[in-house]
Amino acid sequence: MNSVERLIVMAEDELTEFSTDARKIEKLRRKIGLTLSANEQRQAKEQLKTELAEGGQLAEFVENQRQSIALPFWGVTGLGLLIGVALEQPAAFLFVVVGTLAAWTVQKWGWRLQAKRLILKTLEDLERGASQSAS
Repeated sequence: MNSVERLIVMAEDELTEFSTDARKIEKLRRKIGLTLSANEQRQAKEQLKTELAEGGQLAEFVENQRQSIALPFWGVTGLGLLIGVALEQPAAFLFVVVGTLAAWTVQKWGWRLQAKRLILKTLEDLERGASQSAS
């Protein structure tokens, strides 16, 4: 696992906690400062910037609205389950599988994008702090 992947896992862990973004960044600053050198931080920042820029508007929309996008897929899952059980239609269980996979994929993609954005904000905050302390 490379350094950027480790950072994303750390950010995903922070996203599970109920706190403000400022508090999450504060916690991540300490962890990143201990695990990565300044050069590795710059490389990770550049890599994350390019990855987030590649996604375009769709990735940004999924990052901000992942739950709203996944909701119709969860509805398809529930409807497939209801039809499959109540009307004894085994083919409806295909909708359960497809809806669950689609919703889960959208949620996971949005969660990962959100973690990348949090790491990027943290790295930028670390860079600002280093430049302010140097001057």
